[in-house]
Amino acid sequence: MTDDDIARGAAGASAPDSVSVSVSDEERLAQLGYTQVLARRMSAFSNYAVSFTIISVLSGCMTLYLFGMNTGGPAVITWGWVAVGLMTLFVGLAMAEICSAYPTSAGLYFWAHRLAPARSAAAWAWFTGWFNVLGQVAVTAGIDFGAASFLAAYLNLEFGFEVTPARTILLFAAILLLHGLLNTFGVRIVGLLNSVSVWWHVVGVIVIVGALVVVPDSHQSASFVFTEFVNETGWTSGLYVVLLGLLMAQYTFTGYDASAHMTEETHDASTAGPKGIVQSIWTSWVAGFVLLLGFTFAIQSYDGARESATGVPPAQILLDALGATGGKLLLLVIIGAQLFCGMASVTANSRMIYAFSRDGALPFSHVWHTVSPRTRTPVAAVWLAAGGALVLGLPYLINVTAYAAVTSIAVIGLYIAYVIPTLLRLRKGEAFERGPWHLGRWSRAIGVVAVIWVFVITVLFMLPQLSPVTWENFNYAPVAVLVVLGFAAIWWAASARHWFLNPEHERSVARAARAARVAARKGAAGPIEP
Repeated sequence: MTDDDIARGAAGASAPDSVSVSVSDEERLAQLGYTQVLARRMSAFSNYAVSFTIISVLSGCMTLYLFGMNTGGPAVITWGWVAVGLMTLFVGLAMAEICSAYPTSAGLYFWAHRLAPARSAAAWAWFTGWFNVLGQVAVTAGIDFGAASFLAAYLNLEFGFEVTPARTILLFAAILLLHGLLNTFGVRIVGLLNSVSVWWHVVGVIVIVGALVVVPDSHQSASFVFTEFVNETGWTSGLYVVLLGLLMAQYTFTGYDASAHMTEETHDASTAGPKGIVQSIWTSWVAGFVLLLGFTFAIQSYDGARESATGVPPAQILLDALGATGGKLLLLVIIGAQLFCGMASVTANSRMIYAFSRDGALPFSHVWHTVSPRTRTPVAAVWLAAGGALVLGLPYLINVTAYAAVTSIAVIGLYIAYVIPTLLRLRKGEAFERGPWHLGRWSRAIGVVAVIWVFVITVLFMLPQLSPVTWENFNYAPVAVLVVLGFAAIWWAASARHWFLNPEHERSVARAARAARVAARKGAAGPIEP
């Protein structure tokens, strides 16, 4: 089933309740209650490129490859990718249909508000938004921390750089600084690099896998790649270990909500946004499967790669299979992809923060939703995204499983936010007003599968990953989730329930007046370009 087939819905089906597609992007945004402030520079391909870049099979698959080697081994790495990719496609299809109806950078929490019962709509939106912010920040942390780990491995191989937790954190901070600066001062460069990133990933996967197929004198057997089970977790239950091992694939399939958050900067947003979500998932599914097969077949020594002095098994696999020169060159290709990925993640994360603070939902919201008059981008939100990611990565200094915990937080936070609008859309039934891109008669079935899958992985990735559980290896994902959820719940009960998304409250009236003044200045001066 292609994107166009889904967009047309069931054969012969019509959608009289669909949102009109004849209005312009700016008019549709105004119908949703927002004024066009961000510059619309992005094409449909650019919108897709952001999500494809954030999924980044050269980032997620590679940075959690060690986790996969210990938690299920080749069999779970291979078949887990296939299963998780399919389930993620269901989640993405359900999200894309809603994105078409509500193309705004507010994304998931705005969808929840529109789809929930009137009396509880603001509460649904509030908690959806907070889960989305948590997940987005954790994804940024996971991506750039992974890039720091791979960069440290390269520096170790090339210059004898000693890899320690403190040095990895310093590299992590430097990469976040770089991505913050690019998103602040290099807006047009970021757009160009996001487009380049697609081809970097595609060509990179082809070159790496091609080299791993052609150069090594020996390869692992198909039996090893598809059936070998490895358990280094300390748990005795094979089923439990298999389920834990799904984290590698599920973490990789995160961040595709970026296409929704970029819709206020995209032309033909009602179709480009949903297509960006779906296309980024299925193309990553194919590319990731090829990449994982290439690496797993090319393993020369399983224990040697798993216990590599670099701390990064994919680097050791490249070295063993291709030699020092070829291995280090292709390691640079992976690092480049990870840097592209982190840059795009900061971009998407900042748009979510901008939109959520535009509705007053973050502390000091008046700061985070300010827009640079030169670039028309939310600069303050960029630095909040980078700073929050740094904070989430700091426990690595004392916790050996911190990276896996950060990826668990990303999956839990994002997928709860992903599925809440789908659950509400299912409850709404035929009253849901479809956009021009929809699922037709498949909408309910796909939505039900998506909700069930997210419930399973939310519980699963909060569970302990190593046994016996100690202070040095416990999964602190539930703690992080509960802290953020508790803060959001207290603020909601004490204050936000009175004014959040309440157009009649004085705070909302004041924000609307400020937005009107911004729109008036923009109309008088014309578009401001960097």
